[in-house]
Amino acid sequence: MPPPARPSAASAHALQATPAPRAAHNLLERVTEGDGNHTLESLTAAMGQLRAMAVQPMLQRAVACLNAEDAKGAARWALKALHADERNGYAWCLLGMARERAGDFVSSIQAYESALKLLPEHAEIANDLGRLAMRMGMPQQAEGFFRHFMAHRPGHPEAANNLASALRVQGRRAEAIEVLRPAIQADPTNAILWNSLAAVVAENGDQANAEIFYAEAMRLDPNFAKPRYNLANALADRGEVAEALPLVEQALKSTRAEDERQMMLLARSTMLIALGRLAEGWDEYEARHHPQFADTLHFAIDRPAWRPGLDLAGKSMLVIGEQGLGDEILFANALPDLIERLGPEGRLTIAVEPRLVPLFSRSFPQARVGSHATVLHGGRSVRLLPFLEDAGAIDLWAPLGSLLREFRRDVAAYPDRPRFLAAAPDRVAHWRGVLEAAPTGRKVGLLWKSGTARGARHRYFSAFEQWAPVLRQCGVAFVNLQYGDCAEELAFAQREFDVEVWDPPGIDLKQDLDEVAALSCALDLVIGFSNATFNIAAACGAPAWLITTPGAWPRLGCADRYPWYPQTRVFAPATYGDWDAAMADVAQALGAWTKA
Repeated sequence: MPPPARPSAASAHALQATPAPRAAHNLLERVTEGDGNHTLESLTAAMGQLRAMAVQPMLQRAVACLNAEDAKGAARWALKALHADERNGYAWCLLGMARERAGDFVSSIQAYESALKLLPEHAEIANDLGRLAMRMGMPQQAEGFFRHFMAHRPGHPEAANNLASALRVQGRRAEAIEVLRPAIQADPTNAILWNSLAAVVAENGDQANAEIFYAEAMRLDPNFAKPRYNLANALADRGEVAEALPLVEQALKSTRAEDERQMMLLARSTMLIALGRLAEGWDEYEARHHPQFADTLHFAIDRPAWRPGLDLAGKSMLVIGEQGLGDEILFANALPDLIERLGPEGRLTIAVEPRLVPLFSRSFPQARVGSHATVLHGGRSVRLLPFLEDAGAIDLWAPLGSLLREFRRDVAAYPDRPRFLAAAPDRVAHWRGVLEAAPTGRKVGLLWKSGTARGARHRYFSAFEQWAPVLRQCGVAFVNLQYGDCAEELAFAQREFDVEVWDPPGIDLKQDLDEVAALSCALDLVIGFSNATFNIAAACGAPAWLITTPGAWPRLGCADRYPWYPQTRVFAPATYGDWDAAMADVAQALGAWTKA
């Protein structure tokens, strides 16, 4: 998906439009004319322009550094200019750009705000503030800045692009299209606008038109990397990963900005993984921790970082969960291998999401398990370890996903173990007793959506109405495992299909994850899309059927199995988005299963 445009166009134009300072001797001639207040005013004006003359070369050096992606150099020259003239708005603007590219968003936004106060007529600075707000995860604030820019620069393509991006991120896709439509009609040769329109319609699920629009953006500007990158992602989503990989590699060749480069490297890594090229893929997956990656997570631990190949025997190692809850569970697949490598004299500390602490403590009794906490600091997400009192006792540390570089370098390295997490046996027995009160039939847990609405994640889940053929199967007692508000879906099933999706009593399906693990293991089968609960159930060894997309990278290039959880059966449509076909397959399999 295309982020808002970088400040290279509008802001650079504003800087280039700075009036050239007059020659010094002409200014001095003006100072000597007249007397009294007029002379003082002339002297003040002359001093201001003399300062501008001194500052101008410094500003030019800062611009040159930005063009060369030298953020430190740009900041140094901007600060020199401000030392000479602290009220130079252009110097503040350049400092904002430099600090943003260095990843210091707080200082950057302060510099941009100072620039806007000194240069209120330059709406381009509001545009830069909007872009920065987007990077800081503040799309509503960004929308306000972009609307300010558009009001002052009507018809500017960057204004339409950036405002549409802010609306798209907020899920207001129809509004985004209405912003882009007149902009494209006014300037149909603008590749940026076609790329943005493609991104919006892709999130609407209209992949066919999205690919047409990406192709048009590429035709209009063959050197524009983003539509090529976005088209690669679209092809990967529908399972054409081999065709997608060369496109993202071409996009990388024409990308200079480091944040965009890391974004593309991460996409390339998942494509490699989806093709079964795990060794390359997991190595490149480290792009997620590059300082310039927009969504990087910083870890508050000052100990040596682990790297593949180190001797771990007898060491004290800290592993920190990362990304979403489902990923913490998925990546924990490698923890038994790590424990074996540490040996009997080694010590393992695991930091996971607070709700997972009981489950991980039981599953890995030889490890110390505590909860991490995440705060926003300086516009960045920082993961803290409040339970870790003596960090000095840690020899090495690693993000949980990085372990895969060592322990899962090919599909054969995934062990055929029945489970790697352990539900509490007494609670499994408890839930088997509770389930006797459910409707008659084999007990099947259902999961149909994600708890996160961020970005385009909704595209990887079917509409609940498409579960109809599954819900109509006889001999099944469906049990609700879906966390979050799902009253509307449960009522729909009852009203439209006369099917009760039984709600288990006395459990918070979002918070009580140790109980969720036990309930899942008490069921005969769990069916659903890949969300946190599905991963918990499968990791604990519950029989599970996964519904997924053709190009989902965690499938690791396997057509008929899911190496993370060997007991899992996979259902994926042959065509991206054809959930009706996938659900028909699930329904047929479920009917056969109930009769077996």
